[in-house]
Amino acid sequence: MKHVKLHIPGPVEVSEKTFRAFCSPMIGHRGQGFKDLYARMQPQLQTLLSTRQLVYLSTSSAWGVMEGAIRNLTAKKVLNCMCGAFSDKWLDVSRRCGKEADGLQVPWGSPIRASEIEKRLATGQFDALTLIHNETSTGTMSPLAEIAALKQKFPDVMFIVDAVSSMTALPIKFDELGIDVLLAGTQKAFALPPGLTVFTCSPAALAKAATAKDRGYYFDFVEFQKNAAESMTPSTPSIGHVYALASKLEDFFAEGLEARYARHLKLATQTRQWAAGHGFTLFPEAGYESVTLTCVNNGAKPGGRTVDVAKLQKLVKDQGFLIDGGYGKIKGTTFRLSNMGDETEATMAQLYAALDGAMKQL
Repeated sequence: MKHVKLHIPGPVEVSEKTFRAFCSPMIGHRGQGFKDLYARMQPQLQTLLSTRQLVYLSTSSAWGVMEGAIRNLTAKKVLNCMCGAFSDKWLDVSRRCGKEADGLQVPWGSPIRASEIEKRLATGQFDALTLIHNETSTGTMSPLAEIAALKQKFPDVMFIVDAVSSMTALPIKFDELGIDVLLAGTQKAFALPPGLTVFTCSPAALAKAATAKDRGYYFDFVEFQKNAAESMTPSTPSIGHVYALASKLEDFFAEGLEARYARHLKLATQTRQWAAGHGFTLFPEAGYESVTLTCVNNGAKPGGRTVDVAKLQKLVKDQGFLIDGGYGKIKGTTFRLSNMGDETEATMAQLYAALDGAMKQL
């Protein structure tokens, strides 16, 4: 069967080099070989996240660590910042974990603003906050630095940040931001297969987690810290993923992080230009567009072009490319084009050509 190249928001394309690393021979996860592998990566991971804290590896989707953060760090009440399908879901997850939770809801396509968070935190009700940095369903990126600055006013509130579709595509300086948890699944900008989460915690988060009596085991942040100090994981990890991550980190630093960030921004800009050139507007509020995927507005707002998204998807797929037809309540009224991971100007040009061909048939 011919492979259809993925330009959906995740999973994204995985390189042959990465797959070869993924298929490395197994080693014991408690043996010196694994410890050496993890220890070699640790300085690179710390550089990537701009932190002096240990960086942890969890064999799970990002939602595992997201739920774990709620269980480890919410004792009183959590404020879930909601601006799209995935951030909206976090409120439900918080309540399923038995936690008191409230949502800070803004319209889809709008970012979360620091001023709105400040109003809610000023009530004194909350001891934790969740934020999705880059809301994949809408292609909207909230201003993380402005939001993180609130930590100075509310030092006892745990700031939990999902950077699933932004980590590695732009700089996120964990220590400088002063947030408490930063996490990402590897199937998006990391360009690895799904099934691994990279995350780190502040000393304050670890201290608070140690007081949580119902934090469980699999996602116990104290266990992650204790094991990472010995270059191990609390439970048996997906060793293939760890090999693949080591290979990917080689790629990141060979390219150079600044060059990687510039590449993602340039490709996102080109994709926005493609959309504008065909008469489309963008779904996110201007100035808050994602740098890893473009959510194209398909007539949901005045002034934009409208096409049959399902037909567009099929025509593009017939040429060997898979694009996304919109998510949740904006399915069909938007479509999404990913430029994250290993994409280059040359590979994106192939996608634009396929889209151009499809547009002529609509």
